[in-house]
Amino acid sequence: MPAALLGRKLGMTRYFMEDGTNVPVTVIEAGPCVITQIKTQDSDGYSAIQLAFEDIKARRSTMPLIGHDAKADAAPKRFHREMRFDEDKMTEEYDLGQNLDVSVFEGLMYVDVISTSKGKGFQGGMKRHNFRGLEASHGVKRRHRSPGSINGHATNLGKGPKIKKGKRMAGHMGNERVTVRNLDVISIDTEKNLILVKGSVPGPNQGFVFVRESRRLNKRKARLAKG
Repeated sequence: MPAALLGRKLGMTRYFMEDGTNVPVTVIEAGPCVITQIKTQDSDGYSAIQLAFEDIKARRSTMPLIGHDAKADAAPKRFHREMRFDEDKMTEEYDLGQNLDVSVFEGLMYVDVISTSKGKGFQGGMKRHNFRGLEASHGVKRRHRSPGSINGHATNLGKGPKIKKGKRMAGHMGNERVTVRNLDVISIDTEKNLILVKGSVPGPNQGFVFVRESRRLNKRKARLAKG
């Protein structure tokens, strides 16, 4: 079963390797998580386990969720996420109500981190798509940050009154699901349930994240993982 945990992004710091190399890392509090449901092909049509993270006051939850978590002898939880599988082998390895901590990542070199990016609100073309803007010389008037022409009004078929799909224009920026792949695992602290990964992770500090074993490595990291 691929290793996966729910957690929170605590922030960024630096980590000094044994050779003195200074590595920028993101500190993630991963787990402990409780298995609150085990789904199989017979009962649900697919195989998965449901992970729950972070205790919450009962008055801040709902009655269905409180009863759902109680089936696993767990207190009400704030976050619930599923991890799907192709086979029912996890029923032999995992039980309802079992606790998983950051030790599931021991021995892994790379992980993927999924979270929601920071919301930037409504932004123009220069900030949202890195447009250079118009000239800042005489005669341009006050349109220096304008995105310029949006081309002919046409659909993808080449006719019609609509703008083509995917046209880069001003609009809502950020606040979307982002997956960062193949982050190096620098260190794991099993006592404090912390995992340090190289580089940045989307979202604000204290934001909710989902950490899993890397699913698709690039060629260089695939060679390193094989040893």
